Amino acid sequence: MTSPAPARLIAGIPAQSNALFHRIRFKAGDPAAWISMPQGDTILMIRDIEADRARREVTVDRVVSPAEFEPESGLSGDRETATAQAVAECLGRSRVTEVVLDRSTPHIFVHHLQGAGITVRYDGDFGVLERRAKETVELDALRTAQHDTERAMRMACELIGGADVDDQGVLLVDSEPLTSERVRVRIDVMLLELGYDNPGSIVAGGPAASDCHFMGTGALRTGEPVIVDIYPRSKTTRYNGDCTRCVVNGTISEQVTRMHAAVQAAKAAGIAAIRKGVTGEAVHRATIEVIADHGYSTGLPPEGAAPDFCGMVHGTGHGVGLDVHEPPLLDFKGPELVSGDVLTVEPGLYGPAIGGIRIEDMVAVTDDGCENFNTLHEGLDWT
Repeated sequence: MTSPAPARLIAGIPAQSNALFHRIRFKAGDPAAWISMPQGDTILMIRDIEADRARREVTVDRVVSPAEFEPESGLSGDRETATAQAVAECLGRSRVTEVVLDRSTPHIFVHHLQGAGITVRYDGDFGVLERRAKETVELDALRTAQHDTERAMRMACELIGGADVDDQGVLLVDSEPLTSERVRVRIDVMLLELGYDNPGSIVAGGPAASDCHFMGTGALRTGEPVIVDIYPRSKTTRYNGDCTRCVVNGTISEQVTRMHAAVQAAKAAGIAAIRKGVTGEAVHRATIEVIADHGYSTGLPPEGAAPDFCGMVHGTGHGVGLDVHEPPLLDFKGPELVSGDVLTVEPGLYGPAIGGIRIEDMVAVTDDGCENFNTLHEGLDWT
């Protein structure tokens, strides 16, 4: 006899859970749950004061509130607990015996489902592919986010590239040292005016930037490469931009020029390799082959590496959408790409003697290649 089909559940707080928000496209700060019943009908469970708005805006068969599914023991005064209790009661009344959860649903739902005698099964791919294959409206949101990110990038790089220099080599703007912190404030203000939240841009110069995730601190200096990496999120659409450029104020050394040329070529090779059906690993290999051909290392530096070590220590890129880092990866074991994947391509080179160079574009995968959302130049001179 065929086993009854399971229900499927994505739950959490839509304002925090991008998996749930992507499913229902509804902003709310209280717990909610999207349920697909075995027969195929869908239910949104959400707080009663949000229910009428949800009925107008969410595409589901039925909108209910936890109060409609109060178990005999009663509902907790804690909203998240009450939602989990009510979901278990709702499924129990429909004689559901098994439910499949995605990777984001909080464990509190597992606890109450199992307490009601319902088998819980995890599906790590549930909802992931749907988020990867971006729809037209999502692609438009990402193009806009990247366009606005480039506006902030141009401002920041031109600020650094055009700064004055004191007799100690420190950059000056308005006769005061230009620090990483000052540049970040300028970026934050511009993005706020454009309607974005910004978690904190990387503005990292000099040898300390050999740590690829170093945020940067203190005064910037002439002749040193500065990595500027900006990744804001639109307050309207919730989609992210993500762009990196490098700038040198003053004379660009031969070593930095060689590093920059290698990274440019590697990025071009990675983008050229992208199309539907190619794996993320294949794209990464195309990128690091160019890095190696230019004489640089790949992978983390070995223990006891020479002071002049310089290499690409991270993957080629990652998916981007409602999260700035989401599947798939352009790295070893990266999966096949699908049409509508939106990816960053961001090779970089890092060495403790000089710092780092990284260039990052955002592209959308198509059947026969990709669309690059970036238009900003990728040189080191921003004067």
